[in-house]
Amino acid sequence: MDMNLLSRAAIVGAYESPRRKANDIHPFQIFHEVIAGALEHAGLTFADVDGLCVTAGDVGEGGSTEDVIEVAEYLGISPRFVDSTDVGGCSAMVQTARAAAAIACGMADTVVVAYAACPRWFPLGPTNPMSWPVGPGASEMPYGISNITAYGLYAARHMHQFGTTLEQLASVPVAIRANAALNPNALMRDPISISDVLESRMISSPFHKLDCCVVTDSGGAVVLTRRDRANDLRNKPIQMLGYGEAIGCIHTNQVADFTASPGLQSGQRAFNAAGLTPADVAVAQFYDAFSITPLIGLEDLGFCKKGEGGAFVASGAIGAGGSIPINTDGGGLSSNHPGKRGVFVLIEALRQLWIESPGHQVKDCEVSLAHGIGGFFSAASTILLARS
Repeated sequence: MDMNLLSRAAIVGAYESPRRKANDIHPFQIFHEVIAGALEHAGLTFADVDGLCVTAGDVGEGGSTEDVIEVAEYLGISPRFVDSTDVGGCSAMVQTARAAAAIACGMADTVVVAYAACPRWFPLGPTNPMSWPVGPGASEMPYGISNITAYGLYAARHMHQFGTTLEQLASVPVAIRANAALNPNALMRDPISISDVLESRMISSPFHKLDCCVVTDSGGAVVLTRRDRANDLRNKPIQMLGYGEAIGCIHTNQVADFTASPGLQSGQRAFNAAGLTPADVAVAQFYDAFSITPLIGLEDLGFCKKGEGGAFVASGAIGAGGSIPINTDGGGLSSNHPGKRGVFVLIEALRQLWIESPGHQVKDCEVSLAHGIGGFFSAASTILLARS
């Protein structure tokens, strides 16, 4: 990837909704709130926006790729560049790279990337055709496969192959909850112990309740603009130093290795593009739908060797005083998870560089990493960031 091309764009604003329970609030209202908040953070207005990226499928009357049109209509804008790429949880991160490329190519000057959903009460689109008893999903989807059971297969295989223990898995939500305790907007803030995790209700082996993300309503947005105008705005511009994306399999019966993810490829591509290594990263935000997801991400991106993730997370390395603090806002395990959490992974990576984290702020943060996944470890997006 030609990062010199993407350097023509900069990230200049971000906003996360403080909402966690938004009963009877339509997701479109949250879209408006978070986009307005991100523009205000950047020192821009809706009149400046000529590009919009919205993840399809979780909002709108049809729950389709036309959602970006309906959201633009609701916002009262007519963008000349739109993107509705949907690869699951990391979609907003993938769209951020698309937005930067669009700006670099002159297709837009200022692009907003946003996501919002209210899964606690608002239906997430129509029936998934992959659940029909015909076609590619016929071998497993009708029989009850779900996010939690699919990720549980990854955790169980990691435990079988490398000796990873339940206690080591439990150390992930414990460390992340400590960060959430500092975040006034986090849904769950009370400290927890490894015993608390192991004694919480079994949901789907090997996951206990506290191994699983919270379910909230919420939204978030980031703003990108041309690099030549970014210095005139409110915040120090943030540059994408490196970017990588990759896809794997959507059906578990097609997975070749249940101990790795497409993050192996996306991480390598991002680090190669930036000319950096994991040792250069001060803080990392990992998608944490379940306790296994950051653990495998740490291995895939090279923060520890494959198979050593259990010992690594249990050592304290991912905590506030560790070698690579992660999920400093409380992550999806404790703070906020309305569905596709990639936008919040990116927002917290940005806030660390702006010294604006609502959770644990890492001192002297020069390089920040955001790593998102989608589906059942089906897609991955890795972004390395630094202040310009």
